[in-house]
Amino acid sequence: MVAGSWVCLLAPLAGFLAITLAGTRITRRQAGAISTLSVFVGFAGAVVALVDAWGRDTDDRVELTTAWTWLKAGEFEVGLELLVDPLSLVMMLVVTGVGGLIVLYSNGYMAGEDEERRYFAYMAFFVFSMLLLVQGGNLLLLLVGWGLVGLASYLLIGFHHERASAVAAAKKAFVMNAIGDAVMVLAFALTIAHIGSLDYGVVFEAAESGELSDTVVTLLALGLLGGAVAKSAQIPLHTWLPDAMEGPTPVSALIHAATMVTAGVYLICRTHPVFEAAPDVQHLAALLGLATLLVAGVVALVQWDIKRVIAYSTMSQIGYMFVGAGIGAYGFAMFHLVTHAFFKALLFLAAGIVIHHLDGEQDIRRMGGLRATMPFTHATFLIGTLALVGIPPFAGFWSKDAILASALAEGGVLGWILYVGGLLGALLTAMYSLRLYFLVFRGKEAAEAAHPEAAAAHHGEAPRSMTVPVGVLALGSSITGLLLIPGVWHPFEDWLETAVEPLVDPSTGQEWLTSALAVGLALVGSFLAWRAFRAGRELVAEGPVRTTLEHKLWFDELYDTVFSRPAQAIAALVRDRFETPIVQGGLDEVAEGTIRGATITSSAQSGLLRTYALAFTVAVAVLTLVFLVVR
Repeated sequence: MVAGSWVCLLAPLAGFLAITLAGTRITRRQAGAISTLSVFVGFAGAVVALVDAWGRDTDDRVELTTAWTWLKAGEFEVGLELLVDPLSLVMMLVVTGVGGLIVLYSNGYMAGEDEERRYFAYMAFFVFSMLLLVQGGNLLLLLVGWGLVGLASYLLIGFHHERASAVAAAKKAFVMNAIGDAVMVLAFALTIAHIGSLDYGVVFEAAESGELSDTVVTLLALGLLGGAVAKSAQIPLHTWLPDAMEGPTPVSALIHAATMVTAGVYLICRTHPVFEAAPDVQHLAALLGLATLLVAGVVALVQWDIKRVIAYSTMSQIGYMFVGAGIGAYGFAMFHLVTHAFFKALLFLAAGIVIHHLDGEQDIRRMGGLRATMPFTHATFLIGTLALVGIPPFAGFWSKDAILASALAEGGVLGWILYVGGLLGALLTAMYSLRLYFLVFRGKEAAEAAHPEAAAAHHGEAPRSMTVPVGVLALGSSITGLLLIPGVWHPFEDWLETAVEPLVDPSTGQEWLTSALAVGLALVGSFLAWRAFRAGRELVAEGPVRTTLEHKLWFDELYDTVFSRPAQAIAALVRDRFETPIVQGGLDEVAEGTIRGATITSSAQSGLLRTYALAFTVAVAVLTLVFLVVR
């Protein structure tokens, strides 16, 4: 397992370095090939590690390898360690497998861009950063990967830096994630102060044994939750994600399907002993996930940008994962992470084909009737939509319903709140997903009429480098759910139990009952979307409710009023009252004094020999006088 894990981690890093160092000495196509190959080599390493682990006893599937001691300060010591276990292997396969398909797709989508080399270098760097996050053998390495993922997302979201909106979106994502990073750093510093270590085993044992007080464990769990909420775009640190659609479509797929936004779910599952020692914080994670999946669901009902609708669906589905992790259904949360990676990447990349076909158009009001001209894209997008909605036998049906069944098994007030809210989320998911599908692919052929030149220029659908990854993802969205069939077949859950043992286990009856209710509500939501489409009206009528939803419940305006504007006002005050007159003014005075001194000194340089002789004579006389007096 060790060799495969190192290959998996280092291959994308090698790709990034090769493209960066080669610069313009390689062509754009070669840069794309290097980036794609490096990620797939990483996937091969992950497969080798998986095969090795699969052949071992369940108790022997965890391996920690240390390259060298990376940091040492007194008794505090951190090694460059990789942790390979069933949980990290799942993430390695998802990140490199789905990520590799997205990078392959980029070869066709980004063809002709001026900065393809930079783009593919960033993509390889992003994959490396995410792998470091999931493979890091201690909390410090996890934090390093966590920060690098934030940096890489900033670079990719702002790839089109000539657009002010892209730069603003990149900065917004970076700042929102930095808030979570800062909270995590404070929690880790507190942990070091109390137990002097950030090793997983040491921290988990201290949390479970009571070596860490309840207060410290709660603060550590809150710090971890803060980082998870920011990275996974959950309320209240969620506003960056819709704006991140300013990046190229493959970037949206990579960030919102297979990698960055799932990091928070992985973090909760990886550090589950800490959250189990602070159950109130763990339940808070579930409630935040529920709030996010409902808010994202209602906001998605009124969006017109094809990528933003899918982005809000990402927030909602990550919310389901937080619900699962928050009640201890870790295996089901991770299973939904896997299935979501397939069908969400599929939706983004299929949407990218539509955007590519229409020469950059993203407004679904200017689409319609594309089923006839884009049959392959239509079929694959429909598969992704059905998987997202949770229609059997597609992947989302099995994974999402398992989380809802776990909420039912949890019982109590919390369990019922999560269960009912999750079912309502299933209704909303069907409504906004089918609304999107109908407006883009059904109805009158508005897209061809609105974009005749684009349609003529992009006759057909897309090059094979784009359609092949979409086809593979469509296959994955159709069959991966079969890894968990209630009461019949559940190898995925069994695989993860050795790394993250669940706290709740729904019965087969609860699972099938939940599936019946969820599918019924999904069909109702689909019918409502179809009826609204046939009637030529929107799901949410004009009025104050729609206005509120179009403004995303006023979160951006609230944050702007409460945080952004006061911060800018304080910064301007400090600049005008302190920095400009004192700091900058002081530097200006020093500079002017230096110039005046130099001017005076230079005036003595007359070039006349008698002047220099006189000065020399005076100096000798003064020194002689001083010598005589001192003596």
